[in-house]
Amino acid sequence: MTYNSTPSPTAGGRTSEPSGRILRNQDVATLPVLRALLVERNVTRAGESVGLSQPATSAVLARLRRRFGDQLLIRVGRDYELTPLAAGLLSRIESATEALERVFGDDFDPATTNRQFSLALSDYTVAILFEELNRILAEEAPGAGLDLRPLTTSSHLDADALIRHTDGVVLPHELVQGYPGRLLLRDRWVCVVADSNTVISSEPTLAELAVLPWVSQFTHSDPASFPALRHLRSNGMEPHVEVVTDSFLSVPFLLAGSNRVAFLQERLARRLAPVAPVRILPSPVDIGPLNLSLRWHPTMSDDPGHRWFRDALGRAAERVA
Repeated sequence: MTYNSTPSPTAGGRTSEPSGRILRNQDVATLPVLRALLVERNVTRAGESVGLSQPATSAVLARLRRRFGDQLLIRVGRDYELTPLAAGLLSRIESATEALERVFGDDFDPATTNRQFSLALSDYTVAILFEELNRILAEEAPGAGLDLRPLTTSSHLDADALIRHTDGVVLPHELVQGYPGRLLLRDRWVCVVADSNTVISSEPTLAELAVLPWVSQFTHSDPASFPALRHLRSNGMEPHVEVVTDSFLSVPFLLAGSNRVAFLQERLARRLAPVAPVRILPSPVDIGPLNLSLRWHPTMSDDPGHRWFRDALGRAAERVA
């Protein structure tokens, strides 16, 4: 589109244009493709997510590169990485996309929606919360879908990216700050050992725990950094971690047939006790409560569908409690 008037330069040397003209000059239709490219960092996957072929997506990427005067995506080995400009664009694109969806989207109705809600969470949260959440979805939003993304050691380290790319992240309350949130679950840590473990008594002492090998969760870089194990360190004990896992559900089965010991959430330990040969014992140290919160990006706070989903999660947690 061509305009006859010449934009006036700003103090920084760039030309300034009235906001309406800037919007008209932008190819707004490319916004979903740009978002997909920056989120997926892969041309093929980005095209699939917006319903375009790989050549068509590549053509849009070429146009966007000319538009921004930047490569946006740079191949590094077999993968792509974002340029600094693209990384800066990502959060602005998320906000713009949410705003456009609110302007042009239909009012949210859980009974008729086919929206897919995405969550990053541990298998503990799935095991404890989702029986009740499934009931709510079946009753109120039978067409809604779930995209569940398991937490791993590496994803724990980039909670900001998880919050940008999902409808929410469920983590211990203190691990994520600066985002809207609501408390979902409260639990406490207990000691868990195999039924066959003859080394430990029914009232474990620190001396007993000091001689046993441990199973630790989400701590590949430093196995003894698991919050519960840090309390043992603070009591002068250096735990010997024999097995590290990114799964809470696997812990009882990693204890079975061994003399290992682990800290596990009490709700999960009691849920698994009927199917895993383990004993649940009190902790000899006060580890403190476990508080799990849902955190989400601020741009989602006023979205009607997101508000409903947050409420559904909260109601499921209340039923569990």
